[in-house]
Formats: sequence, structure tokens, C-alpha cells
Amino acid sequence: MDLEGFLAGNRVLVESHLRTLFSTLPGFSQTLKDAMEYSVFSDGKRIRPSLAIAACEAMEGRVDEVLSFAAAIEMIHTYSLIHDDLPCMDDDDLRRGRPTCHKVFGEAVALLAGDALLTEAFRVMADPQLCRVPSSVAQRIVYEVARAAGAAGMVAGQAMDVLSEGKTGTKRIVNFIHRNKTSALIRASILAGALVGGAGRRQLKAFTTFGESIGLAFQIRDDLLDVEGSEAEVGKRLKKDAEKQTYVRHYGVAASKARIESLVDKATASLAFLGKRANMLIQIANFIGHRSF
Repeated sequence: MDLEGFLAGNRVLVESHLRTLFSTLPGFSQTLKDAMEYSVFSDGKRIRPSLAIAACEAMEGRVDEVLSFAAAIEMIHTYSLIHDDLPCMDDDDLRRGRPTCHKVFGEAVALLAGDALLTEAFRVMADPQLCRVPSSVAQRIVYEVARAAGAAGMVAGQAMDVLSEGKTGTKRIVNFIHRNKTSALIRASILAGALVGGAGRRQLKAFTTFGESIGLAFQIRDDLLDVEGSEAEVGKRLKKDAEKQTYVRHYGVAASKARIESLVDKATASLAFLGKRANMLIQIANFIGHRSF
């Protein structure tokens, strides 16, 4: 299957599963649920769930066993976008080509929608009726996702991003931000799929290298798009990161592009043990490094 077909098929699969998960939520504020659904069911590529599925398939695992984990990771990613867009953070009006959650539902509801998505994601991953894998596997995945999303991962990166805005900064700081704010959850997505597929210690080490490499490439590409991209294609306001710690700011455009190529090559090499089974993951890595949105 080609990459476009793979991503499109996974998008349908993941969104269908997300709708099933949302339909089983207990009764609560309809406005809150509307805000959660507004953000989750926006025009996203579902890259993180697709990475989890691709890693699972590369290890010859079952897609139905990784699907709830993949959907939960997308819920966590969506929570991070809702919060990232808030006026106290990046103060964005557009996300994926339409008004951000707080512009539609107000700041308080948007904040709570993000909180609810984050918490519900862990409920999904901890539910043995939804994630039918051995408890030891589920526990390891929950740990990896929590580590990636929490104070030692995505939140740490976001905090450093906020606290260093407008300051001179250093290359060390920008690498810390990118490896935590973006790369960590991508790494966890890969590991979730690999774990469901039965990956062992050495294989998980290789998948970790792959995930961290393409995760960093993803954020560097975002930095480049902010400078060179088309707002219509990217779906959000661009040229707004002049005061932020970005790869382009500290390394320049040419070096940033070269770094992406190096990271994609490193990611590809890390999966040599899979042979042809790495094909889809390698296609995704190349897409991440060269996307225009």
C-alpha cells in the first residue's frame, strides 16, 4: 500500500474508533463534549496513531489490539493542541484551517476539554475491555505514554518553550524543547505499536531511536514551515515564532534542512533489522521530513 492510502485508511479507522469511544462516555455537559469532539474530529492526518499502527504491523501484530492505544494517543495530542492555542500560551486563532477551540467555546471550556481528553485517554488505555493485551504490555505502554506526555516530556518542553520566549536562548535549550515538546509523544506512539507487536528489548531500542529521530525532524520541519510555508496549506498562522527558540533561529534554514535529512537517514537505518517490513515506517519518516503542512 502507498503512504497516502495507508494514512487515509488509518484516519477512517481511528476516527471511527474515536467516535465509538466518545459514544460510550458517561453523561456530562454537552458543551464540554462538543468542544472535545470539535477538536478531535478536525482535519488532522492522524500521524501518531498511524505510527503506532505501522510499528505494530511491522512487528506482525494485530491492528485491533493497538487501535485503542492509538486513539488514546491522538486524544492526548489533541489536548496538547487545545492548550497550546490558548491565549496564555501561543494565542492562536486557527488550527487545521478553522477557529481554535477557545475561539468557538471560550477559554474555560477549551481548557476543560483539553483536561478531559488527557484524562479520558488514560482511562481508555487502562480499560482491559478496550485494550485487550496482556496487563504487563498495557502497563508498559501507559508508562511510556505518561513519561512522554508529562513533566519529564511534553509538558517539560512546553514549559521551557514558554519560559524562554523572547530570550536569547541557546542551541541546547532549543534541542531540549524539541525533544520533549514534540519528539517524546511520537516516540511513545512508535513504542506503543512495537510493544503490542511483541518487540523485545533490542527491538524497542531501535524503535526508540526511530521515534526520537523522526520526532525531532517533525518539529524542525514545523520551524521551517513557519518561515517558508503557506498558511493555506499549514492551516494556522505562520511567521509568529520570531521570539521563540526554534531550529531556524539558532541554526539557520540550510542547516535545519540538512539536520532533517540526517535524522531521517538515522531513523531509516535504525529499522534495518525489519527488512521490507519497515517500508511503511520509512515512508512516514520521509513524509514527516518533507511535508508542506
